[in-house]
Amino acid sequence: MNGTELHHLLGAYLLGGLEPADAAAFDQHLAVCAECRRELDDLASLPALLDAIPVPDAVALTAAAAAARERTLVPPDPVPVPRRLLDELAARRRKVRRRWTAAVAAAAAACLAVGIMAAPLLNQPAKPDASYSVAASSGMQVTVGLVKKTWGTELAVDGRSLPVAGTLSLWVKDRDGGEDRACSWTATPTGRVRITGATPVQLTKIASVALRDEQQKTVAVIAVPQG
Repeated sequence: MNGTELHHLLGAYLLGGLEPADAAAFDQHLAVCAECRRELDDLASLPALLDAIPVPDAVALTAAAAAARERTLVPPDPVPVPRRLLDELAARRRKVRRRWTAAVAAAAAACLAVGIMAAPLLNQPAKPDASYSVAASSGMQVTVGLVKKTWGTELAVDGRSLPVAGTLSLWVKDRDGGEDRACSWTATPTGRVRITGATPVQLTKIASVALRDEQQKTVAVIAVPQG
């Protein structure tokens, strides 16, 4: 094949459509043809662009270009045709990107909406399996909600008019006489607190829950009846 014939193989070479012998011949041609090397560099992104459009559309574009070459006796200028093809492919690629962007945006909006609606449900505290309260003449009130867990018991503490200084702690006493500290916290200036604690003692084994001040003095006790 002469140089002109080899030049016409540039597209097939770029897309990997040549037989091994023709590909080897074109490799040799590239070594001596600066124009083909330059055009090959210009079209380096063509395979990726073709991947972005449907196969039938790509075939139609190729057939149209081939028909245009057959209708002329003069070999076409190698630059304008690839440029038009690239423009067409680029336009199709932008269209594909816009479609995907719209689809992703819609999916994200839907997920966000679901997330917003689900968040209040997911953030709801577990409903206690048992709840007990104690009140003192000083106005102090302590409510403890007990939630069964496989590892023990979760305690939701709601306290009002508690001591306003030092460190307070909640202690769980089991029916065998053992004790476990479920949680501790720094007293608030308002005497108001909501806090969650935990103990490995199973709910059915809890005998009482006690609130102690910083000196470990018991300031409130909630007896848990045996179920």
